[in-house]
Amino acid sequence: MRTAPLTAQARQDALTRLRDSARQGDELDVLVVGGGVTGAGIALDAQTRGLSTAIVEAQDWSSGTSSRSSKLVHGGLRYLQMLDFHLVREALTERDLLITRIAPHLVKPVSFLYPLENRVWERAYVGAGVALYDTLATVSGSKRAMPMHRHLTRKGMERLFPDLRHDAAIGAVRYWDASVDDARLVSTLVRTAVSYGAHAASRTQVLDLQTTAGGAVTGAVVQDLETGETIDVRARQVINATGVWTEQTEALAGTEGGLRVLASKGIHIVVPRSRIAGNTGLILQTEKSVLFIIPWSRYWVIGTTDTPWEQELTHPVATSADIDYVIDHANSVLSRPLTREDVIGTWAGLRPLLQPGTKEGTSSAKVSREHTVASPTPGLTVIAGGKLTTYRVMAKDAVDFAIGSRATTLPSLTHDVPLVGAEGLRVVQRQARAIGRRYGWDRPRMDHLLHRYGSLLNELTDLVDERPELARPLAGAPAYIGAEIVYAASHEGALHLDDVLMHRTRLNYEQADKGVGALEEIADLIAPVLGWDERTRSREIEAYRARAEAEDAAALEHEDAAAVKERLRAKDLAPMRPLES
Repeated sequence: MRTAPLTAQARQDALTRLRDSARQGDELDVLVVGGGVTGAGIALDAQTRGLSTAIVEAQDWSSGTSSRSSKLVHGGLRYLQMLDFHLVREALTERDLLITRIAPHLVKPVSFLYPLENRVWERAYVGAGVALYDTLATVSGSKRAMPMHRHLTRKGMERLFPDLRHDAAIGAVRYWDASVDDARLVSTLVRTAVSYGAHAASRTQVLDLQTTAGGAVTGAVVQDLETGETIDVRARQVINATGVWTEQTEALAGTEGGLRVLASKGIHIVVPRSRIAGNTGLILQTEKSVLFIIPWSRYWVIGTTDTPWEQELTHPVATSADIDYVIDHANSVLSRPLTREDVIGTWAGLRPLLQPGTKEGTSSAKVSREHTVASPTPGLTVIAGGKLTTYRVMAKDAVDFAIGSRATTLPSLTHDVPLVGAEGLRVVQRQARAIGRRYGWDRPRMDHLLHRYGSLLNELTDLVDERPELARPLAGAPAYIGAEIVYAASHEGALHLDDVLMHRTRLNYEQADKGVGALEEIADLIAPVLGWDERTRSREIEAYRARAEAEDAAALEHEDAAAVKERLRAKDLAPMRPLES
């Protein structure tokens, strides 16, 4: 496979292919609407089956739910309480596949403590549940990807997590799951699909779905939000993977059928790693859900909440009440309580909660308790529900449903398709010390780069060989080197400053200033790649500053409606239409 870069030109080539699809006999096999993890997985699944495939996203890749998760790849320990063994086994199988074969550079093991408050019955109850969790992960017969769980005494627990309050637990069970940079997973899926021949266009909005007189969907009308041009697209199958925007997308076909989806908000806060003394994560039961304290790079990620969302879908934000809720629950077990001053970043995401049943006249396949695939009208397939960990299974189910009996002769291959950056990873890992010496990068820097790029690190070093100054850390964001910023625009499809600070890096929520202190530097690095003139460069900087200010103001509000009003005071560069994923 030739690893193809996501560039502005590649996007234009994709739009050209969409135009060409309107010619008789040149329609696409599959048009995927929605560039979150499910849509990206569908594009890869369909393309690797030999189907001509295109994917469009109204904003940047992963701009919706898929960049705002808990960043965990896990089996869902809480589902064991619901006795949903099949779902847990499926998720654990996918977790281990990601960490061993599909994306070992992106997905990394992380351990958690489950604190115990009762010496006898709780240790037996929780221990049995975690033992079953480990057992389900080995049912497939493959080699274990994670260590087995262990029971810890209070002293053992305190050695692993010194800042756990001494009276919070009498011991703990330590078990293993995995974490991932969710936005990078999505962009890597898209890039892998493009490397196999798929066509991908971000900032491309679906305005309408084309139908025959009988109501069958035959394609879509899309708009390039960078230029305003509208394009007629012909496709044998359109697959709707727009998450919380599922019902709006269904309605474009003029049908009242389909799936029902509600949005629920979950927020996370970010605090410096040095603020909490601990070498493992924590999982805590709350009155509403579970709370994770997750070690993640140089930080702790703490969340989440689960509250109904009734505002517009594009700009969910963390309110003051949300932040206080998370802090209060974390403080219930921390010996050094957190304050608002410790919080350097937040994010809010909307979960697409699949509602029971389907709308009248809809054919469907209830393939999982977590997700459903349906067809409100011929030519249109809809998938909703699920979670990040099982994106590949969801993608397979959606394509199987869309192509019907052809799935027998064109089965999914993605269980055996590594993502770009995975092939050759071990070789590059063994060369890491030499690479670090050559470019002046210490071990933490090399770990950072390998985790983000895997074997694609050689593409980054090619940039440094051409411009040695790109090896240096950014003055305003020293966690990143200049080459990473250039690479975001030259290889990873970033079109705006917003894309770089929100999804190619994590500066929006891993620095207290949301990356504003590095804006000028970042703009100078990507402007030549994207062909910006001084006016465009200034407009991009102004737009991101306004976004950062609006998000800070929103976090001071107590209610969702007031917080969203503050967030909407910032005018976004590109229209934030309702059909992104």
